[in-house]
Amino acid sequence: MSDGAVLHVRGRVLTGPGDDDVRDELWVLDGRITFSRPTGDHDVTEIEGWALPGLVDVHCHVGLDAHGAVDEATSEKQALTERDIGALLLRDAGSPADTRWIDDREDLPRIIRAGRHIARTKRYIRNYAHEIEPADLVAYVRQEARRGDGWVKLVGDWLDRNTGDLSACWPSGAVQDAIAEAHRHGARVTAHCFAEESLAPLVEAGIDCVEHATGLTDDLIPLFTERGVAIVPTLVNIATFPAIAAGGEAKFPRWADHMRRLHERRYETVRSAYEAGIPVYAGTDAGGGLAHGLVAQEVAELVAAGLPARAALNAASWGAREWLGRPGIDEGVSADLVVYEADPRDDVRVLGAPRRIVLRGKVVG
Repeated sequence: MSDGAVLHVRGRVLTGPGDDDVRDELWVLDGRITFSRPTGDHDVTEIEGWALPGLVDVHCHVGLDAHGAVDEATSEKQALTERDIGALLLRDAGSPADTRWIDDREDLPRIIRAGRHIARTKRYIRNYAHEIEPADLVAYVRQEARRGDGWVKLVGDWLDRNTGDLSACWPSGAVQDAIAEAHRHGARVTAHCFAEESLAPLVEAGIDCVEHATGLTDDLIPLFTERGVAIVPTLVNIATFPAIAAGGEAKFPRWADHMRRLHERRYETVRSAYEAGIPVYAGTDAGGGLAHGLVAQEVAELVAAGLPARAALNAASWGAREWLGRPGIDEGVSADLVVYEADPRDDVRVLGAPRRIVLRGKVVG
């Protein structure tokens, strides 16, 4: 768009999940949203449909693939893939690559980084994380809190080759001190957790969020609700558990059986969490073994798990943005929005086919 040009978005502008959170139109002037018709002469581009704030992938990994850090060209492709499905805000839940250069690109999504994963020595995927022992956990959390954008990512559990099953990575005292240190530096803490046993110590230590949370059981739900701890189920990733289990069953049969059981009750786990009032957000875990651009599928998975359509949509739009401290559709904010042909509150499958994508006030797709 040339200087002085205006976008006029009309139809239904969804500023929230409720029936009253609807406006008939908005304008975009100088990259920002206004609900007042601009005065003067402007070159106006018309867009019609159902407008949402740019979608959010609350758990992905730009700059990472199955083998570790990737080059800038690959990171760019990952970010563009997210953008082209309408995911305009990404929480990067751990990456060994420096992707700060993306912040200078107006055509790429905004990223909120958690620094690099922090894992126990030889207890995570090779080349992904800082691999350390408990005595060094506070120092590394302090380091990543300073590097990140308000988040730190721990690996809470992983396969223990000595026991042949998932087990917690950190003693409770170490995580208490580490989470307190992150909070002192203004950062929230999240953790990768598959297993049941790793959850209570992390929540009791003050963690802010749990990724995957497949081990969440009925007896743990009151603790999560009491502490206000959010979960990001990454159901499109959990769908891979049977294949992962089959690949390691010969060597680790206990672990393989455990992974299958976690997979079998995945929908029940998420539904029970939602019904108990635990905040649930939409993340895909893209960038390791999964492709980017899957947030629409993740929202559909949340619906399959039993969330109402509007709650699942909220997990990837208005609610996710509020949780991350970023604006949605409001007067004067950056115009980051996606326009669809039909109301995604009625059928979330609409998210897979955006009509127009607007980022920083410019039509990019």
